[in-house]
Amino acid sequence: MIEVRELRVSYAGRVVADVPELDVGAGECVAIVGESGSGKSTTLLALLGLLTDAEVSGRVTVCGVDVMTAPPRRLRELRGARAALVIQSPQAALAPATRLGVLMRRALRLHGREATDAAMAEAMRAVLLDPGLLRRYPHEISGGQAQRFAIALALALGAEVVLADEPTSALDVTVQAEVVAVLRRLRAERGLALLLVSHDLALVSTIADRVLVMKDGAVVESGPAAAVLAAPAHPYTRELLEALP
Repeated sequence: MIEVRELRVSYAGRVVADVPELDVGAGECVAIVGESGSGKSTTLLALLGLLTDAEVSGRVTVCGVDVMTAPPRRLRELRGARAALVIQSPQAALAPATRLGVLMRRALRLHGREATDAAMAEAMRAVLLDPGLLRRYPHEISGGQAQRFAIALALALGAEVVLADEPTSALDVTVQAEVVAVLRRLRAERGLALLLVSHDLALVSTIADRVLVMKDGAVVESGPAAAVLAAPAHPYTRELLEALP
């Protein structure tokens, strides 16, 4: 679902993300971990062609679309409908004066999807949310509900890939577990491909199949999550693990 080779992102000649290889298959979760400023989120945005004023090179294929060469119209068809980005604070991206149901209906129509009450309710139930929340405004729901609404919107649009940027960082432990459980179930039931960006290695250990560790824009270690987290080969990975409370 995602295939990356020799991706390099730079600004004014300074490399901020250098990813030699990254693959994510259907039903698989790959996590990119590292401290703030390590290039994780930049990599995520580059995969959907969402970086501006950046020099980007390499080969990036998402859902069969060559992101580096595809025309703008093809990229618009890919984003949201096939590959969805779930950001760290989804409430900040939701129009505050618009009910959630109206937001979802507009997004579905924009991508030519069925915007019936039944379809929207089904998407909400898939992430364990009451469809009645569609009548609420963004400020009337919790952070965890907002994260799950963003995932529900991706499902309603038919997304095959979800790119999640720190999806649980602002949530308490109980709500974090709920969001992770939803993502894990959707992988198993729908074959959803998940690329997760996080600094939380404890979270990553519960959901990721493979891990890439980034530091100062470079991948310093990668491999199966169980192996990397149990017996890290790079000193930086060991530092991250030692920093866990």
